Amino acid sequence: MEREILERDLFSKKEDKRNILSWETLSQWIHCICVVTFDLELGQALEYTYPPTAVLLEEDKTNICYLAFPDSNSGCMGDTRYHIRIRQAAGLSPCSHHQVYNQNCPIFLQADSCYFYGFVYFRQVKDPSLPRGYFQKSVIVLTRLPFISLFLEVVGLIAPEFFKSGFSSIEAACHEINVWPLPLPGDTVSLPLLGTVIQAQIPSETYKATSGTLSASTVLPSVHELNTFDCFVHFVHHIQLLWELVLIAEPIVVMASSPTKTSQMVQALVSMIMPLMYYADYRPYFTIHDSEFKEYTTRTHAPPPIILGVTNPFFAKTLQHWPHILKVADSTKTDPVQKHKLKKGSNLKMLDCNPGLYTQYTTFLQKDKSIVKKLLKGIETKRPSEVQSALLRKYLLELTHSFIIPLERYMSTLMPLQKNISPYKAAPAPWPFNPDEFVATLETAGPQLTTGIKGDWIGLYRRFFRSPNFSGWFNARYKRMSHKLQMLQLQALSDADLKDWVQGKQEVEVVDMILKIRCRLQQCESDDVPLSKEIRQQLQLRLDDIVCTLPDDLKTVLTTS
Repeated sequence: MEREILERDLFSKKEDKRNILSWETLSQWIHCICVVTFDLELGQALEYTYPPTAVLLEEDKTNICYLAFPDSNSGCMGDTRYHIRIRQAAGLSPCSHHQVYNQNCPIFLQADSCYFYGFVYFRQVKDPSLPRGYFQKSVIVLTRLPFISLFLEVVGLIAPEFFKSGFSSIEAACHEINVWPLPLPGDTVSLPLLGTVIQAQIPSETYKATSGTLSASTVLPSVHELNTFDCFVHFVHHIQLLWELVLIAEPIVVMASSPTKTSQMVQALVSMIMPLMYYADYRPYFTIHDSEFKEYTTRTHAPPPIILGVTNPFFAKTLQHWPHILKVADSTKTDPVQKHKLKKGSNLKMLDCNPGLYTQYTTFLQKDKSIVKKLLKGIETKRPSEVQSALLRKYLLELTHSFIIPLERYMSTLMPLQKNISPYKAAPAPWPFNPDEFVATLETAGPQLTTGIKGDWIGLYRRFFRSPNFSGWFNARYKRMSHKLQMLQLQALSDADLKDWVQGKQEVEVVDMILKIRCRLQQCESDDVPLSKEIRQQLQLRLDDIVCTLPDDLKTVLTTS
Protein backbone atom coordinates (compact mmCIF):
# COMPACT_ATOMS: atom_id res chain seq x y z
CA MET A 1 0.00 0.00 0.00
CA GLU A 2 2.84 2.44 0.87
CA ARG A 3 4.53 1.74 -2.45
CA GLU A 4 1.25 2.41 -4.26
CA ILE A 5 0.80 5.74 -2.46
CA LEU A 6 4.40 6.73 -3.27
CA GLU A 7 3.89 5.86 -6.94
CA ARG A 8 0.71 7.93 -7.05
CA ASP A 9 2.34 10.95 -5.38
CA LEU A 10 5.35 10.88 -7.70
CA PHE A 11 3.05 10.53 -10.67
CA SER A 12 0.95 13.51 -9.52
CA LYS A 13 4.05 15.73 -9.18
CA LYS A 14 5.13 14.77 -12.68
CA GLU A 15 1.65 15.63 -13.94
CA ASP A 16 1.71 19.11 -12.37
CA LYS A 17 4.29 20.04 -15.00
CA ARG A 18 2.02 18.82 -17.80
CA ASN A 19 -1.12 20.71 -16.90
CA ILE A 20 -0.57 23.09 -19.78
CA LEU A 21 -1.26 20.23 -22.18
CA SER A 22 -4.45 20.78 -24.19
CA TRP A 23 -7.01 18.03 -23.73
CA GLU A 24 -9.40 19.45 -26.33
CA THR A 25 -9.79 16.24 -28.34
CA LEU A 26 -9.95 14.01 -25.27
CA SER A 27 -12.79 16.15 -23.89
CA GLN A 28 -14.79 15.39 -27.04
CA TRP A 29 -14.66 11.70 -26.10
CA ILE A 30 -14.38 11.49 -22.31
CA HIS A 31 -14.49 13.80 -19.30
CA CYS A 32 -11.92 11.90 -17.24
CA ILE A 33 -10.82 8.53 -15.89
CA CYS A 34 -11.24 7.86 -12.16
CA VAL A 35 -9.88 5.24 -9.79
CA VAL A 36 -11.96 4.41 -6.72
CA THR A 37 -10.51 2.30 -3.90
CA PHE A 38 -11.72 1.02 -0.55
CA ASP A 39 -10.41 2.96 2.44
CA LEU A 40 -10.86 1.42 5.91
CA GLU A 41 -11.84 4.77 7.41
CA LEU A 42 -13.64 6.44 4.50
CA GLY A 43 -15.15 3.46 2.70
CA GLN A 44 -15.21 3.89 -1.09
CA ALA A 45 -12.92 6.81 -1.85
CA LEU A 46 -11.80 8.60 -5.01
CA GLU A 47 -8.10 7.83 -5.23
CA TYR A 48 -7.18 9.38 -8.53
CA THR A 49 -8.57 11.42 -11.45
CA TYR A 50 -6.96 12.02 -14.84
CA PRO A 51 -6.41 14.34 -16.65
CA PRO A 52 -5.69 16.81 -13.83
CA THR A 53 -7.63 19.55 -15.63
CA ALA A 54 -10.95 17.63 -15.31
CA VAL A 55 -13.38 19.27 -12.88
CA LEU A 56 -15.72 17.23 -10.66
CA LEU A 57 -17.82 18.70 -7.88
CA GLU A 58 -17.99 17.00 -4.48
CA GLU A 59 -21.50 15.67 -5.03
CA ASP A 60 -20.40 14.10 -8.33
CA LYS A 61 -17.39 12.52 -6.64
CA THR A 62 -19.58 11.08 -3.86
CA ASN A 63 -22.06 9.58 -6.32
CA ILE A 64 -19.28 8.10 -8.44
CA CYS A 65 -17.66 6.51 -5.39
CA TYR A 66 -20.90 4.84 -4.24
CA LEU A 67 -21.70 3.57 -7.73
CA ALA A 68 -18.14 2.38 -8.42
CA PHE A 69 -18.55 -0.82 -6.40
CA PRO A 70 -21.28 -3.45 -6.74
CA ASP A 71 -23.51 -3.69 -3.68
CA SER A 72 -22.02 -5.93 -0.98
CA ASN A 73 -25.00 -8.25 -1.42
CA SER A 74 -24.01 -8.87 -5.04
CA GLY A 75 -20.99 -10.96 -4.07
CA CYS A 76 -19.16 -10.06 -7.30
CA MET A 77 -15.75 -11.75 -7.22
CA GLY A 78 -13.15 -11.31 -9.93
CA ASP A 79 -13.82 -8.65 -12.58
CA THR A 80 -17.20 -6.97 -13.11
CA ARG A 81 -18.05 -4.52 -15.88
CA TYR A 82 -21.15 -2.30 -16.01
CA HIS A 83 -22.23 1.28 -16.64
CA ILE A 84 -23.89 4.02 -14.60
CA ARG A 85 -25.61 7.33 -15.30
CA ILE A 86 -25.58 10.25 -12.89
CA ARG A 87 -27.08 13.73 -12.97
CA GLN A 88 -24.33 16.34 -12.92
CA ALA A 89 -24.27 18.35 -9.70
CA ALA A 90 -25.54 21.91 -9.98
CA GLY A 91 -22.77 24.48 -10.21
CA LEU A 92 -20.54 22.95 -12.88
CA SER A 93 -20.53 24.91 -16.13
CA PRO A 94 -22.45 23.18 -18.95
CA CYS A 95 -20.23 21.31 -21.39
CA SER A 96 -19.97 22.97 -24.81
CA HIS A 97 -17.69 20.40 -26.46
CA HIS A 98 -20.41 18.51 -28.33
CA GLN A 99 -22.31 21.21 -30.26
CA VAL A 100 -21.16 20.05 -33.71
CA TYR A 101 -21.69 16.39 -32.80
CA ASN A 102 -25.20 17.02 -31.42
CA GLN A 103 -26.32 18.90 -34.54
CA ASN A 104 -25.69 15.89 -36.78
CA CYS A 105 -26.24 12.78 -34.66
CA PRO A 106 -29.51 10.90 -33.99
CA ILE A 107 -31.37 12.68 -31.21
CA PHE A 108 -31.33 9.59 -28.96
CA LEU A 109 -27.50 9.61 -29.07
CA GLN A 110 -26.97 13.27 -28.24
CA ALA A 111 -24.51 14.21 -25.50
CA ASP A 112 -26.37 15.70 -22.55
CA SER A 113 -24.52 18.36 -20.57
CA CYS A 114 -26.63 17.52 -17.50
CA TYR A 115 -25.57 13.86 -17.21
CA PHE A 116 -22.46 11.74 -17.01
CA TYR A 117 -22.20 8.14 -18.16
CA GLY A 118 -19.69 6.12 -16.18
CA PHE A 119 -18.20 2.84 -17.39
CA VAL A 120 -17.03 0.81 -14.43
CA TYR A 121 -14.49 -2.00 -14.24
CA PHE A 122 -14.47 -3.40 -10.71
CA ARG A 123 -11.94 -5.95 -9.46
CA GLN A 124 -12.35 -7.89 -6.22
CA VAL A 125 -9.89 -10.66 -5.39
CA LYS A 126 -8.68 -12.25 -2.17
CA ASP A 127 -5.51 -10.72 -0.77
CA PRO A 128 -4.46 -11.85 2.73
CA SER A 129 -1.92 -9.01 2.95
CA LEU A 130 -4.73 -6.43 3.11
CA PRO A 131 -6.63 -5.72 6.38
CA ARG A 132 -10.01 -6.83 5.00
CA GLY A 133 -8.54 -9.78 3.13
CA TYR A 134 -9.67 -8.47 -0.26
CA PHE A 135 -8.30 -6.21 -2.98
CA GLN A 136 -11.17 -3.94 -4.15
CA LYS A 137 -10.72 -1.24 -6.72
CA SER A 138 -12.59 0.24 -9.71
CA VAL A 139 -11.57 2.13 -12.83
CA ILE A 140 -14.29 4.41 -14.24
CA VAL A 141 -14.32 6.10 -17.64
CA LEU A 142 -16.56 9.16 -17.36
CA THR A 143 -18.14 10.62 -20.51
CA ARG A 144 -21.20 12.43 -21.79
CA LEU A 145 -21.54 10.26 -24.89
CA PRO A 146 -24.07 7.39 -24.64
CA PHE A 147 -21.78 5.03 -26.56
CA ILE A 148 -22.46 2.05 -24.29
CA SER A 149 -20.77 -0.68 -26.35
CA LEU A 150 -17.73 1.43 -27.21
CA PHE A 151 -16.91 2.61 -23.71
CA LEU A 152 -17.47 -0.80 -22.12
CA GLU A 153 -14.79 -1.95 -24.58
CA VAL A 154 -12.57 1.04 -23.73
CA VAL A 155 -12.72 0.49 -19.95
CA GLY A 156 -12.15 -3.22 -20.61
CA LEU A 157 -8.80 -2.32 -22.17
CA ILE A 158 -7.71 0.40 -19.74
CA ALA A 159 -8.56 -1.23 -16.39
CA PRO A 160 -6.61 -4.54 -16.75
CA GLU A 161 -3.59 -2.57 -17.91
CA PHE A 162 -3.93 -0.28 -14.89
CA PHE A 163 -4.11 -3.23 -12.48
CA LYS A 164 -0.97 -4.58 -14.14
CA SER A 165 1.12 -1.43 -14.69
CA GLY A 166 -0.31 1.31 -12.44
CA PHE A 167 -1.20 4.95 -13.02
CA SER A 168 1.15 5.45 -15.96
CA SER A 169 -1.14 3.27 -18.10
CA ILE A 170 -4.05 5.68 -17.54
CA GLU A 171 -1.83 8.58 -18.58
CA ALA A 172 -0.83 6.66 -21.70
CA ALA A 173 -4.48 5.86 -22.52
CA CYS A 174 -5.52 9.51 -22.17
CA HIS A 175 -2.69 10.67 -24.43
CA GLU A 176 -3.82 8.17 -27.08
CA ILE A 177 -7.48 9.25 -26.79
CA ASN A 178 -6.33 12.87 -27.13
CA VAL A 179 -5.14 12.15 -30.69
CA TRP A 180 -8.22 10.19 -31.76
CA PRO A 181 -10.24 11.69 -34.63
CA LEU A 182 -13.19 13.76 -33.45
CA PRO A 183 -16.49 11.88 -32.99
CA LEU A 184 -18.19 13.21 -36.12
CA PRO A 185 -21.50 11.55 -37.02
CA GLY A 186 -21.27 9.39 -40.13
CA ASP A 187 -17.52 8.74 -39.80
CA THR A 188 -15.97 5.31 -39.45
CA VAL A 189 -13.04 5.75 -37.07
CA SER A 190 -10.03 3.72 -36.01
CA LEU A 191 -9.22 4.29 -32.35
CA PRO A 192 -5.81 3.05 -31.15
CA LEU A 193 -5.74 2.20 -27.44
CA LEU A 194 -3.03 0.37 -25.48
CA GLY A 195 -2.00 -1.95 -28.31
CA THR A 196 -5.50 -2.49 -29.70
CA VAL A 197 -7.26 -0.66 -32.52
CA ILE A 198 -11.04 -0.29 -32.13
CA GLN A 199 -12.95 0.33 -35.33
CA ALA A 200 -16.38 1.90 -34.95
CA GLN A 201 -18.92 3.89 -36.93
CA ILE A 202 -20.27 7.08 -35.36
CA PRO A 203 -24.01 7.13 -36.15
CA SER A 204 -25.49 10.05 -38.07
CA GLU A 205 -29.15 11.02 -38.51
CA THR A 206 -29.24 8.76 -41.59
CA TYR A 207 -27.40 6.02 -39.73
CA LYS A 208 -27.09 2.55 -41.20
CA ALA A 209 -24.50 0.16 -39.79
CA THR A 210 -21.83 -0.92 -42.25
CA SER A 211 -19.41 -3.79 -42.10
CA GLY A 212 -15.83 -3.08 -41.12
CA THR A 213 -13.45 -2.24 -43.94
CA LEU A 214 -10.35 -1.27 -42.00
CA SER A 215 -7.78 -3.51 -40.36
CA ALA A 216 -8.56 -3.45 -36.65
CA SER A 217 -8.11 -5.63 -33.59
CA THR A 218 -11.71 -5.01 -32.54
CA VAL A 219 -14.58 -4.10 -34.86
CA LEU A 220 -17.69 -2.93 -33.03
CA PRO A 221 -20.98 -3.54 -34.89
CA SER A 222 -22.42 -0.57 -32.97
CA VAL A 223 -21.05 2.04 -30.58
CA HIS A 224 -24.28 2.14 -28.56
CA GLU A 225 -26.31 -1.08 -28.89
CA LEU A 226 -26.07 -4.02 -26.54
CA ASN A 227 -27.27 -7.57 -27.25
CA THR A 228 -30.98 -6.80 -26.89
CA PHE A 229 -32.15 -10.39 -27.12
CA ASP A 230 -29.88 -11.62 -24.31
CA CYS A 231 -31.49 -9.02 -22.05
CA PHE A 232 -35.09 -9.96 -22.96
CA VAL A 233 -34.66 -13.71 -23.44
CA HIS A 234 -36.82 -14.46 -20.38
CA PHE A 235 -39.39 -11.77 -21.24
CA VAL A 236 -40.08 -12.61 -24.88
CA HIS A 237 -43.82 -12.93 -24.18
CA HIS A 238 -43.96 -9.43 -22.66
CA ILE A 239 -41.99 -7.45 -25.28
CA GLN A 240 -44.98 -5.42 -26.46
CA LEU A 241 -46.12 -4.66 -22.91
CA LEU A 242 -42.64 -3.46 -21.97
CA TRP A 243 -42.52 -1.32 -25.13
CA GLU A 244 -45.73 0.44 -24.07
CA LEU A 245 -44.44 1.03 -20.53
CA VAL A 246 -41.25 2.62 -21.87
CA LEU A 247 -43.10 4.64 -24.51
CA ILE A 248 -45.38 6.29 -21.94
CA ALA A 249 -42.51 6.61 -19.41
CA GLU A 250 -44.03 4.55 -16.62
CA PRO A 251 -41.90 4.08 -13.45
CA ILE A 252 -40.05 0.75 -13.69
CA VAL A 253 -37.72 -0.98 -11.23
CA VAL A 254 -35.29 -3.58 -12.57
CA MET A 255 -34.07 -5.94 -9.82
CA ALA A 256 -31.14 -8.29 -10.41
CA SER A 257 -28.20 -9.85 -8.61
CA SER A 258 -25.48 -7.69 -10.19
CA PRO A 259 -25.06 -4.19 -11.64
CA THR A 260 -24.02 -5.81 -14.94
CA LYS A 261 -27.49 -7.33 -15.29
CA THR A 262 -29.38 -4.23 -14.14
CA SER A 263 -27.42 -1.84 -16.35
CA GLN A 264 -27.85 -4.01 -19.44
CA MET A 265 -31.59 -4.45 -18.85
CA VAL A 266 -32.21 -0.75 -18.13
CA GLN A 267 -30.30 0.20 -21.29
CA ALA A 268 -32.22 -2.39 -23.31
CA LEU A 269 -35.52 -0.95 -22.05
CA VAL A 270 -34.56 2.63 -22.90
CA SER A 271 -33.52 1.56 -26.42
CA MET A 272 -36.86 -0.17 -27.12
CA ILE A 273 -38.42 3.04 -28.50
CA MET A 274 -35.58 4.11 -30.80
CA PRO A 275 -35.48 6.27 -32.88
CA LEU A 276 -37.57 8.12 -30.30
CA MET A 277 -35.49 9.44 -27.45
CA TYR A 278 -36.34 8.35 -23.92
CA TYR A 279 -36.75 11.73 -22.20
CA ALA A 280 -37.57 10.51 -18.69
CA ASP A 281 -34.73 9.76 -16.28
CA TYR A 282 -33.05 6.37 -15.99
CA ARG A 283 -30.32 4.95 -13.78
CA PRO A 284 -28.71 1.70 -14.98
CA TYR A 285 -27.45 1.11 -11.42
CA PHE A 286 -28.93 2.79 -8.37
CA THR A 287 -27.99 2.40 -4.68
CA ILE A 288 -29.42 3.33 -1.29
CA HIS A 289 -26.66 5.95 -1.00
CA ASP A 290 -27.93 7.98 -3.95
CA SER A 291 -28.89 11.57 -3.11
CA GLU A 292 -32.36 10.94 -4.60
CA PHE A 293 -32.99 7.71 -2.67
CA LYS A 294 -35.53 9.26 -0.28
CA GLU A 295 -37.40 10.95 -3.11
CA TYR A 296 -37.86 7.65 -4.96
CA THR A 297 -38.74 5.47 -1.97
CA THR A 298 -41.31 7.76 -0.32
CA ARG A 299 -44.94 6.67 -0.37
CA THR A 300 -46.32 10.19 0.03
CA HIS A 301 -46.55 10.70 -3.73
CA ALA A 302 -46.54 8.59 -6.88
CA PRO A 303 -43.15 7.39 -8.18
CA PRO A 304 -41.59 9.69 -10.80
CA PRO A 305 -41.15 8.64 -14.45
CA ILE A 306 -37.83 6.83 -14.19
CA ILE A 307 -36.28 3.41 -14.78
CA LEU A 308 -34.09 2.23 -11.88
CA GLY A 309 -31.69 -0.71 -11.84
CA VAL A 310 -31.11 -2.05 -8.30
CA THR A 311 -29.34 -5.01 -6.70
CA ASN A 312 -29.85 -4.50 -2.96
CA PRO A 313 -32.68 -6.75 -1.60
CA PHE A 314 -33.69 -3.80 0.58
CA PHE A 315 -35.37 -2.30 -2.52
CA ALA A 316 -37.76 -5.28 -2.73
CA LYS A 317 -39.47 -3.86 0.37
CA THR A 318 -39.02 -0.12 -0.09
CA LEU A 319 -40.20 -0.12 -3.72
CA GLN A 320 -43.13 -2.51 -3.38
CA HIS A 321 -45.48 0.38 -4.10
CA TRP A 322 -43.93 0.96 -7.54
CA PRO A 323 -46.34 -0.04 -10.32
CA HIS A 324 -43.95 -2.07 -12.50
CA ILE A 325 -41.16 -4.33 -11.20
CA LEU A 326 -38.96 -6.45 -13.43
CA LYS A 327 -37.13 -9.20 -11.54
CA VAL A 328 -34.31 -10.65 -13.65
CA ALA A 329 -33.21 -14.26 -13.19
CA ASP A 330 -29.78 -14.82 -11.65
CA SER A 331 -28.83 -17.42 -14.23
CA THR A 332 -29.19 -17.28 -18.00
CA LYS A 333 -29.45 -21.08 -17.99
CA THR A 334 -33.17 -20.93 -17.19
CA ASP A 335 -35.16 -22.38 -20.08
CA PRO A 336 -36.43 -19.21 -21.81
CA VAL A 337 -39.28 -21.10 -23.47
CA GLN A 338 -40.76 -21.41 -19.98
CA LYS A 339 -41.79 -17.80 -19.85
CA HIS A 340 -41.65 -15.70 -16.69
CA LYS A 341 -45.24 -15.25 -15.66
CA LEU A 342 -46.92 -11.89 -15.53
CA LYS A 343 -47.78 -11.16 -11.90
CA LYS A 344 -50.99 -9.14 -11.96
CA GLY A 345 -51.68 -9.17 -8.22
CA SER A 346 -50.54 -6.59 -5.71
CA ASN A 347 -49.07 -9.18 -3.31
CA LEU A 348 -45.33 -9.05 -3.86
CA LYS A 349 -44.20 -11.24 -0.95
CA MET A 350 -42.55 -13.67 -3.35
CA LEU A 351 -40.66 -10.90 -5.13
CA ASP A 352 -37.32 -11.83 -3.54
CA CYS A 353 -37.17 -15.27 -5.15
CA ASN A 354 -39.40 -15.35 -8.24
CA PRO A 355 -38.16 -13.73 -11.46
CA GLY A 356 -40.83 -12.13 -13.61
CA LEU A 357 -42.72 -8.97 -14.47
CA TYR A 358 -44.88 -7.61 -11.65
CA THR A 359 -47.49 -5.19 -12.96
CA GLN A 360 -51.21 -4.48 -13.07
CA TYR A 361 -50.89 -2.65 -16.38
CA THR A 362 -53.30 -3.53 -19.19
CA THR A 363 -51.94 -2.92 -22.68
CA PHE A 364 -53.67 -0.58 -25.10
CA LEU A 365 -52.70 -2.72 -28.10
CA GLN A 366 -53.58 -6.32 -28.84
CA LYS A 367 -50.69 -8.75 -28.52
CA ASP A 368 -48.72 -9.41 -31.70
CA LYS A 369 -47.80 -13.09 -31.46
CA SER A 370 -45.71 -13.12 -34.64
CA ILE A 371 -42.53 -11.76 -33.03
CA VAL A 372 -42.93 -14.14 -30.07
CA LYS A 373 -43.20 -17.12 -32.43
CA LYS A 374 -40.14 -15.97 -34.41
CA LEU A 375 -37.97 -15.56 -31.32
CA LEU A 376 -39.13 -18.83 -29.72
CA LYS A 377 -38.43 -20.63 -33.00
CA GLY A 378 -34.96 -19.09 -32.96
CA ILE A 379 -34.38 -20.40 -29.44
CA GLU A 380 -35.43 -23.91 -30.46
CA THR A 381 -33.18 -23.90 -33.54
CA LYS A 382 -30.29 -22.32 -31.60
CA ARG A 383 -30.25 -19.24 -33.83
CA PRO A 384 -27.31 -16.95 -32.85
CA SER A 385 -28.31 -14.32 -30.30
CA GLU A 386 -26.93 -11.56 -32.57
CA VAL A 387 -29.47 -12.60 -35.24
CA GLN A 388 -32.22 -12.79 -32.63
CA SER A 389 -31.29 -9.29 -31.47
CA ALA A 390 -31.43 -7.99 -35.04
CA LEU A 391 -34.93 -9.48 -35.46
CA LEU A 392 -36.11 -7.97 -32.19
CA ARG A 393 -34.63 -4.52 -32.91
CA LYS A 394 -36.22 -4.51 -36.40
CA TYR A 395 -39.63 -5.35 -34.90
CA LEU A 396 -39.38 -2.65 -32.23
CA LEU A 397 -38.13 -0.08 -34.75
CA GLU A 398 -41.07 -0.78 -37.08
CA LEU A 399 -43.52 -0.64 -34.16
CA THR A 400 -42.12 2.73 -33.02
CA HIS A 401 -42.17 4.05 -36.58
CA SER A 402 -45.83 3.03 -36.95
CA PHE A 403 -46.55 5.02 -33.79
CA ILE A 404 -44.55 8.11 -34.65
CA ILE A 405 -45.27 8.52 -38.40
CA PRO A 406 -48.83 9.89 -37.85
CA LEU A 407 -47.40 12.38 -35.33
CA GLU A 408 -44.70 13.49 -37.76
CA ARG A 409 -47.27 13.80 -40.53
CA TYR A 410 -49.52 15.96 -38.35
CA MET A 411 -46.59 18.13 -37.20
CA SER A 412 -45.77 18.92 -40.83
CA THR A 413 -49.23 20.49 -41.18
CA LEU A 414 -48.35 22.95 -38.38
CA MET A 415 -45.61 24.52 -40.48
CA PRO A 416 -46.63 27.94 -41.92
CA LEU A 417 -46.51 28.12 -45.71
CA GLN A 418 -43.36 29.60 -47.23
CA LYS A 419 -45.44 32.28 -48.99
CA ASN A 420 -46.27 33.67 -45.52
CA ILE A 421 -42.61 34.39 -44.81
CA SER A 422 -41.64 38.01 -45.38
CA PRO A 423 -38.05 39.26 -45.49
CA TYR A 424 -39.14 42.37 -43.61
CA LYS A 425 -41.01 40.68 -40.74
CA ALA A 426 -40.02 38.29 -37.97
CA ALA A 427 -40.25 34.60 -38.82
CA PRO A 428 -43.69 33.13 -38.07
CA ALA A 429 -44.07 30.49 -35.35
CA PRO A 430 -45.38 26.95 -35.99
CA TRP A 431 -49.09 26.46 -35.26
CA PRO A 432 -49.92 24.97 -31.84
CA PHE A 433 -50.36 21.20 -31.38
CA ASN A 434 -54.01 20.24 -30.88
CA PRO A 435 -54.42 16.66 -29.50
CA ASP A 436 -58.08 16.39 -30.57
CA GLU A 437 -57.25 17.62 -34.05
CA PHE A 438 -54.45 15.05 -34.27
CA VAL A 439 -56.73 12.20 -33.09
CA ALA A 440 -59.21 13.15 -35.82
CA THR A 441 -56.50 12.44 -38.44
CA LEU A 442 -55.98 8.85 -37.27
CA GLU A 443 -59.01 7.44 -39.08
CA THR A 444 -57.40 8.09 -42.47
CA ALA A 445 -53.71 8.49 -41.59
CA GLY A 446 -53.19 6.37 -38.49
CA PRO A 447 -50.87 3.45 -37.62
CA GLN A 448 -53.11 1.04 -39.57
CA LEU A 449 -51.30 2.23 -42.72
CA THR A 450 -48.01 0.68 -41.57
CA THR A 451 -48.89 -2.08 -39.08
CA GLY A 452 -51.49 -4.78 -38.66
CA ILE A 453 -51.51 -4.49 -34.86
CA LYS A 454 -54.96 -3.57 -33.62
CA GLY A 455 -56.09 -2.06 -30.35
CA ASP A 456 -56.79 1.25 -28.67
CA TRP A 457 -54.21 3.35 -30.51
CA ILE A 458 -56.09 6.55 -29.59
CA GLY A 459 -55.90 5.66 -25.90
CA LEU A 460 -52.16 4.98 -26.25
CA TYR A 461 -51.59 8.34 -27.95
CA ARG A 462 -53.55 10.21 -25.27
CA ARG A 463 -51.53 8.48 -22.55
CA PHE A 464 -48.32 9.31 -24.47
CA PHE A 465 -49.33 13.00 -24.54
CA ARG A 466 -49.12 13.05 -20.72
CA SER A 467 -45.57 11.65 -20.65
CA PRO A 468 -42.18 13.40 -20.67
CA ASN A 469 -41.38 11.43 -23.83
CA PHE A 470 -44.04 13.40 -25.72
CA SER A 471 -42.97 16.72 -24.16
CA GLY A 472 -39.35 16.07 -25.09
CA TRP A 473 -40.18 14.88 -28.61
CA PHE A 474 -42.55 17.78 -29.27
CA ASN A 475 -40.15 20.44 -27.93
CA ALA A 476 -37.30 19.08 -30.06
CA ARG A 477 -39.55 18.89 -33.14
CA TYR A 478 -40.94 22.40 -32.49
CA LYS A 479 -37.40 23.74 -32.10
CA ARG A 480 -36.33 22.24 -35.43
CA MET A 481 -39.38 23.74 -37.15
CA SER A 482 -38.70 27.15 -35.58
CA HIS A 483 -35.08 26.99 -36.73
CA LYS A 484 -36.23 26.12 -40.25
CA LEU A 485 -38.58 29.11 -40.28
CA GLN A 486 -35.80 31.40 -39.02
CA MET A 487 -33.48 30.16 -41.78
CA LEU A 488 -36.15 30.65 -44.45
CA GLN A 489 -36.81 34.18 -43.22
CA LEU A 490 -33.12 35.07 -43.22
CA GLN A 491 -32.70 33.47 -46.65
CA ALA A 492 -35.57 35.61 -47.94
CA LEU A 493 -33.91 38.66 -46.40
CA SER A 494 -30.55 37.80 -47.98
CA ASP A 495 -32.26 37.59 -51.39
CA ALA A 496 -34.21 40.83 -50.96
CA ASP A 497 -33.24 44.07 -52.66
CA LEU A 498 -32.63 46.20 -49.59
CA LYS A 499 -31.31 49.10 -51.69
CA ASP A 500 -34.79 49.42 -53.15
CA TRP A 501 -36.41 48.94 -49.73
CA VAL A 502 -34.35 51.81 -48.28
CA GLN A 503 -35.88 54.29 -50.72
CA GLY A 504 -38.19 56.66 -48.86
CA LYS A 505 -37.39 55.16 -45.44
CA GLN A 506 -36.47 57.36 -42.51
CA GLU A 507 -33.05 56.93 -40.90
CA VAL A 508 -34.57 55.44 -37.76
CA GLU A 509 -36.27 52.69 -39.83
CA VAL A 510 -33.01 51.85 -41.64
CA VAL A 511 -31.05 51.68 -38.37
CA ASP A 512 -33.79 49.55 -36.86
CA MET A 513 -33.51 47.09 -39.79
CA ILE A 514 -29.72 46.90 -39.39
CA LEU A 515 -30.01 46.18 -35.67
CA LYS A 516 -32.73 43.57 -36.26
CA ILE A 517 -30.62 41.69 -38.82
CA ARG A 518 -27.66 41.69 -36.46
CA CYS A 519 -29.89 40.57 -33.61
CA ARG A 520 -31.30 37.69 -35.67
CA LEU A 521 -27.82 36.56 -36.65
CA GLN A 522 -26.74 36.61 -33.00
CA GLN A 523 -29.93 34.72 -32.04
CA CYS A 524 -29.13 32.05 -34.62
CA GLU A 525 -25.66 31.77 -33.12
CA SER A 526 -26.94 31.36 -29.56
CA ASP A 527 -29.74 28.94 -30.60
CA ASP A 528 -27.35 26.82 -32.71
CA VAL A 529 -29.45 27.42 -35.84
CA PRO A 530 -27.42 25.81 -38.66
CA LEU A 531 -27.31 28.88 -40.89
CA SER A 532 -25.15 28.34 -44.00
CA LYS A 533 -22.00 30.33 -44.62
CA GLU A 534 -23.44 31.57 -47.94
CA ILE A 535 -26.50 33.10 -46.28
CA ARG A 536 -24.33 34.78 -43.64
CA GLN A 537 -22.09 36.30 -46.32
CA GLN A 538 -25.10 37.41 -48.37
CA LEU A 539 -26.70 39.06 -45.32
CA GLN A 540 -23.47 40.89 -44.60
CA LEU A 541 -23.52 42.27 -48.15
CA ARG A 542 -27.13 43.42 -47.63
CA LEU A 543 -26.11 45.09 -44.37
CA ASP A 544 -23.27 46.88 -46.15
CA ASP A 545 -25.73 48.01 -48.83
CA ILE A 546 -28.04 49.79 -46.42
CA VAL A 547 -25.29 51.09 -44.11
CA CYS A 548 -23.88 52.92 -47.14
CA THR A 549 -27.14 54.87 -47.49
CA LEU A 550 -26.73 56.47 -44.04
CA PRO A 551 -24.89 59.72 -43.13
CA ASP A 552 -21.21 59.37 -42.21
CA ASP A 553 -21.75 59.88 -38.48
CA LEU A 554 -24.26 57.04 -38.34
CA LYS A 555 -21.99 54.86 -40.49
CA THR A 556 -19.21 55.34 -37.97
CA VAL A 557 -21.45 54.44 -35.03
CA LEU A 558 -22.83 51.32 -36.73
CA THR A 559 -19.48 50.04 -38.00
CA THR A 560 -17.80 50.41 -34.60
CA SER A 561 -20.68 49.04 -32.48
